[in-house]
Amino acid sequence: KELETLPEEDQKLYAEITYSWLITRVNQIKRTYHIDYLFCVLTDTSYKTQFFLFSAAEVNSVRGTDYEEVYTLGTQVTVSDSQRKAMSRVLQNDSYLAEAGKYMDYYVFLTAVDKHPVLIGITYNTSELGESIGVLTKQGTINAILSLVALSIVCLFLLFLVILRPLKRVQESIRLYKETKNSQTVVENLSRVRSGNEIGQLSEDVAGLAKEIDDYVEKIETITSEKERISTELSLASRIQASMLPSVFPAFPERKEFEIYASMTPAKEVGGDFYDFFLIDEDHLFMTIADISGKGVPAALFMMASRIVLANFAMMGKSPAEILEDTNTSICSNNKEEMFLTAWLGILEISTGRLMASNAGHEYPIITDAAGRFELLRDRHGLVIGGMEGARYLEYELQLKPGSKIFLYTDGVPEATDVENHMFGTKRMIQTLNETPDAAPKILLENMQKAVDDFVKDAEQFDDLTMMCLAYNGSDAAVRD
Repeated sequence: KELETLPEEDQKLYAEITYSWLITRVNQIKRTYHIDYLFCVLTDTSYKTQFFLFSAAEVNSVRGTDYEEVYTLGTQVTVSDSQRKAMSRVLQNDSYLAEAGKYMDYYVFLTAVDKHPVLIGITYNTSELGESIGVLTKQGTINAILSLVALSIVCLFLLFLVILRPLKRVQESIRLYKETKNSQTVVENLSRVRSGNEIGQLSEDVAGLAKEIDDYVEKIETITSEKERISTELSLASRIQASMLPSVFPAFPERKEFEIYASMTPAKEVGGDFYDFFLIDEDHLFMTIADISGKGVPAALFMMASRIVLANFAMMGKSPAEILEDTNTSICSNNKEEMFLTAWLGILEISTGRLMASNAGHEYPIITDAAGRFELLRDRHGLVIGGMEGARYLEYELQLKPGSKIFLYTDGVPEATDVENHMFGTKRMIQTLNETPDAAPKILLENMQKAVDDFVKDAEQFDDLTMMCLAYNGSDAAVRD
């Protein structure tokens, strides 16, 4: 306030004296701390330019506006990207060194004038420092290489004595075992390795491994022989199982009233699905299809027992519901493994086309409608056989007309999956049947098998695939024939 009361000429004189004192002080600081450049600048908020307020200088240094000259008050310059980044970091209370050729700049925030930051900057020349570092690095590198070479020679010599020579003996022993398969000779050879370290332990391990390999090879030979025996027995079991199911087609060449065809493709050597059909008498055809819980040999054994029980009760002249009830009672009486089966069975009165059927938790049958198209018959399901003693089953009646067909299957058909785990599905199954609805049962099953194979492709078969198809021609067909 006192300064503003003075005349303008005195104010200018005071400013010159103050600025001169400031320059003298910053020059002193520059020399004391060996700073190449010490300056104060005013910059805009974008930090693209620097307006110099003062710069420190040595005695007789050149003041001007060229690069590496001492910039005077009022000099304005455009800054580099690295300097701009360094100045912007100042207000973030962060530090950043700006590289400008052989110089390094560093800034500190001082104040702000009309929102224009005022920064103090210092600059160091790093060229001499780089040369010193280069000389020291070169000398240190040469000394380090010479020391490393000498140390390497000593280490290699010790390495040969302590490690390489014993390792070579271990290697020779391994090659000897590979050629002779004689573990006794290998053990004797490795006993000469006396190293009391990991090499000695390695030689003992190799000797023990040679003995174990001999024992393992002997066991493998025994296991291979056993697997061949089991494979032979499974192959025989598969043939026995296939021989138990009707496999000669046409099954009843003398009967023109109907045509029946069936197939089973097990997921393993032996399967748990089965089908069966036979004439109870001259006018009644029994047919069934079933799916056993589980896979492999246990399911195959359970399948054969279940098939015999079903067939025995059918031959007694029982109705479909009675056959299922009696079979369930028989199986539940001695079912320690708690296995079960789903089954559909029907008895066809050949002369009239009347079909009595019952379903024990099995897949819905597919029959042809009045127009000759296949459609799903959602019949009522009973409990699976073997699930609970005392279960009761319902039966229903279907009236087959000449030309009618019924397609039966296990869940291996609709649940067949491709490599992306997509299922074949019931809808695709019905579409396949309706591509050739007038075809004979054998053709229908062959087309279905091909459609499943084309869908599954290289995916592994996880479930048995069993199908059966009946075509009813009517009693008049025998007369016409």
